[in-house]
Amino acid sequence: MTAADTAPRQTEPQSAGRNSGSGARAWIVTGLLVVFMMVNFADKSVLGLAADEIRADMGLSATEFGLANSAFFLLFSVAAGAVGLLADRVRPKWLLLAMALLWTVAQTPAALGGGLAVLIGSRVLLGAAEGPAFPVAQQAALSWFPNHRRNLPGALVTFGVTLGVMTAAPGLTWVIHHHGWRAALWVVAAAGALWAVLWAVLGADGKYRTDAAETLSGEPAVTPAYRRVLGTRTWIGTTAAYFTSYWAVALMVVWLPSYLRNGLGHSYDAAGRLIVLPWAVGAIALLAQAALTGWLMRRGVSSRWARGRVGAGLLLLGAVSCLAVPLVDGAAAKTALLAAGFGLGGSFATVAVTTVAELAPPARRGGALGTMNATVTTAGLIAPAVVGSLVDSHGAAGYQTAVVLSGGLLLLGALAAFTLIDPGRDAPRPSV
Repeated sequence: MTAADTAPRQTEPQSAGRNSGSGARAWIVTGLLVVFMMVNFADKSVLGLAADEIRADMGLSATEFGLANSAFFLLFSVAAGAVGLLADRVRPKWLLLAMALLWTVAQTPAALGGGLAVLIGSRVLLGAAEGPAFPVAQQAALSWFPNHRRNLPGALVTFGVTLGVMTAAPGLTWVIHHHGWRAALWVVAAAGALWAVLWAVLGADGKYRTDAAETLSGEPAVTPAYRRVLGTRTWIGTTAAYFTSYWAVALMVVWLPSYLRNGLGHSYDAAGRLIVLPWAVGAIALLAQAALTGWLMRRGVSSRWARGRVGAGLLLLGAVSCLAVPLVDGAAAKTALLAAGFGLGGSFATVAVTTVAELAPPARRGGALGTMNATVTTAGLIAPAVVGSLVDSHGAAGYQTAVVLSGGLLLLGALAAFTLIDPGRDAPRPSV
C-alpha cells in the first residue's frame, strides 16, 4: 500500500455531513427507498417463481420462457441510461414516484389474462419502468450523506433487493401455488401502488444533490463532460465487474428456482424456501462489506483498497464457489455452493454505486450511475436466454453449465475490480 493509498480525496465538509447525514429525515427516506427496492425485486421475481406454472399454462419451451424473461430487459438498459441522465436535471423524488406508478400499470395486462404476447408486452413495459430504479434510488439516498458516510445507506438500499426476494419468495410461492401466477401479479401491483402513496407524502431530496454542498469552502465545483467520467479506468473497471455480478443476479431471479426443482430434485415447497439462501448470504456479505469499507475509509485507507479490492474479493469468492459446483456430489453440497457463489458474486452492487458516486461530481452523478446501470443490466437481457438454450440443449445438465459459466465471468469481474478501480486517481479535482 503506497502513501497515495492512504490519502483519500476529501470532497465534502465533514461537519456538514454529520449534521445532514444523521438526521431522522435522511433515514426515513432511506427506509422508504429500501422498501422501494423490495417491491422492485418482488416484481422481477414473480416469473422465476412461477416458471413451471407459466410454461405449463402457455406451453412454452425453456428457450421461449427464457426469451420472455429477456424481454423484460429489452428497454430496461435504455431507460436506465436515459432516466439516469434526466436525474441530473429532474428531482429524483418525482422520477421515483412516476416509476412506482408505472410498475402497477405494467402488471395489470398480464394479471387480467392473455397469452405470450401480452406477457411479453407487459414485461417490456415493466422493464422500461424498472430500469432506472436502482441508480435513481441510490442517487436519492446518497444525496442525504457525504462520501465517508455513504457505505451504510448505499448498502441498505441494495439490501432492499435481498429483502424483496427473501420476503416475497415464500409469500408469492404460496400465492402462485394456491391462487395462480396471475394473482401474484395483482399482489405486487398493489404493493407498488401503496409505496407510491407513502413516497408522495414522505419522499424528499437531500442537500448533497447539489455541487455547492460537496465542495470545500472557497473551491469551485468541477463539472467535467460525461465522456471524461465514463472514460476513466475506475468507471470501466467498476462497470465490467458489476456486469458479471448482475449476470449472477439475473440467473438467481429467473432460473435458480427451476434449477433447485428440476436440476437438483428439491420439492416445490423446499425450493421456495431454499431460494432465499443465496439472497441471505448476499445480505450478510453486503452488510459486512459496508462495515469493513466504512471502517477502512475512516482510517484513511483509499477507495482503491476499501472499495475496489474488497469488492474484488467478494467476486473472487463467488467465482470459486460456482466453479466448484461440478466437483461435489449431492444436492445439499451443490445447493450450498450455489448459495455461496450467487450470494457473494451478486453482492457487488453497493461497491459499484458508492465508487461511481465518489468518482463523479454531483452534476454528473445521475448520468454516470444510470449509464453504468444501462450497461450492466444488458446481462439480464442475455443471461436468461443463454440459460434457456443450454437447458433445452442439455437438459438438467444445462443448469450446471450455466453455473460454471457464471463462475468464469465472476473471475473476470474480480480481476477488473482489483486492477482498475481507483477513484482517488481518476476523480476530477477542484481547480486551485
